[in-house]
Amino acid sequence: MTKIIAIANQKGGVGKTTTSVNLSTALAACGHKVLLIDFDPQGNASTGLGVDESDREKNSYRLIAGLVDLSDAICHSMVPHLDIVPTTMDLSAAEVELSDLERREHRLKDSINALDGSYDYVLIDCPPSLGLLTVNALCAADCVIVPLQCEFYALEGLSQLVRTINVVKQSFNPGLTLQGIVLTMYDSRNKLSDMVSRDVRDYFGDVVYETVIPRNVRISEAPSFGKPVLMYDIKSTGAQAYAALAAEILNQEKQLASAS
Repeated sequence: MTKIIAIANQKGGVGKTTTSVNLSTALAACGHKVLLIDFDPQGNASTGLGVDESDREKNSYRLIAGLVDLSDAICHSMVPHLDIVPTTMDLSAAEVELSDLERREHRLKDSINALDGSYDYVLIDCPPSLGLLTVNALCAADCVIVPLQCEFYALEGLSQLVRTINVVKQSFNPGLTLQGIVLTMYDSRNKLSDMVSRDVRDYFGDVVYETVIPRNVRISEAPSFGKPVLMYDIKSTGAQAYAALAAEILNQEKQLASAS
């Protein structure tokens, strides 16, 4: 059965796309068949997996506009077992164009339903907003993983996202859950990182993953080479952290399956 995960945070610059690309890569490296849907008009996930602009004619905008089927929009990536639906800036127009359409909140879900279980995981890289695109992703997803930067305003933004998740759960997708919060850009030399980490763990408890993603120059460099950090420098602390996060999530999946 396909597990659909939305990677969401309405705040930009928190490591959302980096987490989407590298978590997808790590899950694929574990032998799982993974599809990453680039649902952020900036298209950074597409760039991070080396998808050239010329190969994005069939993209996530055309998908939810009903102009192409999901099977046609899928591209193979450089990572074995990892495919991607790329995007372009055209997606930024979708907020306006979808507003008058039927089932506007479910356009992405309806497209994903055509997959027929051909992937173990579908990850959706959401835009840094709480608009109609993010609502589409939340309506399509089984759960949400939230990358949270270790900075002063982190909890303030997170509370707004949790409210949106609850609204979508009540109105459109009763099975939606907040599966985990992953702390990103953690700097062990910085007291603020420790303080934010403690505050988030005190408030959300076990929902916060044990794995933290450090500030790491290799993570920052990798996208400019069109590669996930796990392919750019597998020995770096950033790559090892994402591998550990994937292992923790897979273990979490086993525990959830055994409890059900």
